[in-house]
Amino acid sequence: MSDKPLSASTPIPTSPRMDDSSTPRIRVSSVITFTGLFIFVIGAKPDLFGWDRSAVVGFVQIAVFLVGLALICFGGYIGLQTLWWGIERTITSDIGSRLVGTGYVIAVFAGMADVFGMGSQSFPAVPYFGPWQASGVLIGQGVIALGFLLMLPFQFPWNRNQKHP
Repeated sequence: MSDKPLSASTPIPTSPRMDDSSTPRIRVSSVITFTGLFIFVIGAKPDLFGWDRSAVVGFVQIAVFLVGLALICFGGYIGLQTLWWGIERTITSDIGSRLVGTGYVIAVFAGMADVFGMGSQSFPAVPYFGPWQASGVLIGQGVIALGFLLMLPFQFPWNRNQKHP
């Protein structure tokens, strides 16, 4: 480099580099997602860690795996939003992000149905995570998965600089 100043007509790149801004977000989303997966597994199968103290799935166990599912949804949302960095999001992606939230609400309502008073056990009885609640949580997880699929960008990162008609 020379010590001479640049002329006023010399173009200087001012846009941010794509690779520098998305890397930290991908790392953060991966950490959040895998932390959520770990918490989800603790709630769903505590016997894998030798922590199972009950023959039934109770309130604490349901709450723990729903918190893990929330972290998985949040981390996945951040990661998939990062794939859209520098390009305009489509309506399909917007619908997908709303489906992720809707699927989580379905899973929470189905998992906590007894706590909300809408399940198979009435209030004085201990909340029970039965086959109907499990089916509802699985349906919610299916809606979440569909939302994540819709959030995927159709324009891949290595083609971002190309103009499409």
